[in-house]
Amino acid sequence: MEHRPQGFRTTRWSVVLAAGKSTTRESRAALEHLAESYWYPLYSYVRRRGHGEEEARDLTQAFFALLLERDDLAGAAPERGRFRAFLLTALKHFLVNEAERARAVKRGGGRAPVSIEAGDADTRYSLEPADELTPEKQFERAWARSVLDRTLDRLRAEYEGRGKSELFERLKDYLIAGDEGMPYKAVADELGLSEGAIKVAVHRLRVRYRKALRAEILDTVSDPSEVEDEMRQLFEALG
Repeated sequence: MEHRPQGFRTTRWSVVLAAGKSTTRESRAALEHLAESYWYPLYSYVRRRGHGEEEARDLTQAFFALLLERDDLAGAAPERGRFRAFLLTALKHFLVNEAERARAVKRGGGRAPVSIEAGDADTRYSLEPADELTPEKQFERAWARSVLDRTLDRLRAEYEGRGKSELFERLKDYLIAGDEGMPYKAVADELGLSEGAIKVAVHRLRVRYRKALRAEILDTVSDPSEVEDEMRQLFEALG
């Protein structure tokens, strides 16, 4: 489940701007929140560029550390476009510069570390289709999947807060499989509910999912009018 640093519960752009102000405890917390949200799309981009697992982790770690060290996030602003575009451009420049650095210098040496929970990064990457996606397309797809993952986290937390964790876990597959999933009656019997109650619960979950997805997208744009276009790009990225 995604844990947002205290004080950063408005939009993700608020987190970006806070991270770009200075190297304070607040900006470090903001940067670590950004790393949590965006590290896998960036990691998958680096992997697609031909770097191995360990090197890609080091590069992603060093990239976020350098953003804070040089106050690069101070150059990010909502009116300049979507944050992920800013981030990918910054990463491309970083990789070019890193390629020119002396290989004898340990990657990330002397930089303040940024906490990134990279645990299952290579496992996730190994499950990506072995296709011919460009690094940029891979980044977009990983971003889209991360948005969907965070949306599910929002819903899971909501249902947990209402004491309905089991219901959520049994019904979440209907968000993907639609009515092609397990028969409603089988789930109803398992949970001790009526088939009609399950149908109503699935309908409510789908409504909540759409709202949660829009809320997640809204966190990544500077203007609410951009949400529909972002939704379109998200589903295009998923193919």
